[in-house]
Amino acid sequence: MNCPPFQKTEEKIKEAAKKVFLEKGFDGATSRDIAEAAGINIALTNYYFRSKEKLFMNIFEDMIHLFFEGSVHILNKPISLRDKIVELIEHDFELMKKNPNLVIFIMNEVHRNPERLVKAIGYVKQLHHTLFKIQVQEAIDKGEIRPVNSLNLMTMIVASVQFLFISKPMHMQIWQMSEAEFARFSDDQKQLIIDMVTSYLFEPVKA
Repeated sequence: MNCPPFQKTEEKIKEAAKKVFLEKGFDGATSRDIAEAAGINIALTNYYFRSKEKLFMNIFEDMIHLFFEGSVHILNKPISLRDKIVELIEHDFELMKKNPNLVIFIMNEVHRNPERLVKAIGYVKQLHHTLFKIQVQEAIDKGEIRPVNSLNLMTMIVASVQFLFISKPMHMQIWQMSEAEFARFSDDQKQLIIDMVTSYLFEPVKA
């Protein structure tokens, strides 16, 4: 079923705005930038979203949703702890690969306007009450993994993956990498992160 013309135009504006806001942030982006990226005039952009602020909040909410929802789903999946850790790393890797500016965008905008963090509160609360947290504690109690706080474990996973993509321009410049070379490098790094985290957790601690 075909979308109505107004819906197609609205989605076209949102996609263009997402690209512009991710690259330039709220302060750096202009309505003209968004209109040009969408291939329409500014008046039409304002007709659909009234203001840059309203359009930005629409995009910001989508980005918060994208940033948290997939992780919350994986953390609550009825699979083994080891499989869950691997899937979480692979999910974060693919998310960052497709949206390399996502973390910088969210952190910058929350720093610029802390009230925006309210949009993430619901997801943050969900992260504190997941099956993952229960599984980690059960594995610790059984002596299957090292005693580690589930929040520390998640931070280690997320930070390891996110830094790879936040530092992408630096890596490409210093090591003179092409996009294809960085893609191979990042795939290798993903496997190293998986090996590092699982080996640390599951290998017996030597006396």
